[in-house]
Amino acid sequence: MRRRLRAAARPESRPAKLPFDIHRVIRRLRVATRTLPRAAMFALAEEGHTTLFEQLVACIISVRTRDEVSLVAARRLFARARTPEAVARMRETAIDRCIRGATFRAAKARQIRELARRAVAEHGGRIPCDAKVVRSFRGVGPKCANLALGIACAAPVVSVDIHVHRVTNRWGYVRTRNSAETLRQLEARLPPTYRIELNALLVPFGKWICTARLPRCSECPVLAWCRQVGVRLPRIADSR
Repeated sequence: MRRRLRAAARPESRPAKLPFDIHRVIRRLRVATRTLPRAAMFALAEEGHTTLFEQLVACIISVRTRDEVSLVAARRLFARARTPEAVARMRETAIDRCIRGATFRAAKARQIRELARRAVAEHGGRIPCDAKVVRSFRGVGPKCANLALGIACAAPVVSVDIHVHRVTNRWGYVRTRNSAETLRQLEARLPPTYRIELNALLVPFGKWICTARLPRCSECPVLAWCRQVGVRLPRIADSR
């Protein structure tokens, strides 16, 4: 009797999954995210802010700041100054006011001004598409460096943020404990043609569909391939 009760209490087993096909998954994500808000740096690129300097500045602003806030802050700064020469002439306090709303804005204002001054002094106002150079700037970590290089320089590099790390592990495409390990595994297996696009797709997908808590699995376009690693309580479609 107890055995029957325990068996009845077990959750219904999930249907068998298809062998993971990154090409089909990417195609489906393109359709699913088409009408969702773009990630901040990609949105700025579509507005014409495509230089490596602008992308690095935008990424510095975005660190630990929601896209909705960092996007407005970056637009406010670029409306006043968008070249290294123009930003270098600004006072830190003026940069700070432009990026109000961003977390750690005083520190970011210093980093942005230093970035602008070094870009002028060391590179004639034109930062080269060189990963070593880009990572030498204060405030620019691997995520920002790769994302800026991918967008501004079309470099086939992977940028791993919280959404990319969580979703690719939930798929079972990688199995890692942190973003650094995720970066290494994605570099080893993700086709170069998808490396920057993956971030553009997974930021909106991770924010609106494959959420950290209560993911919308019933609405997921790639559920047939996703192993749902760690998912205990998916949200049903009518519970928004």
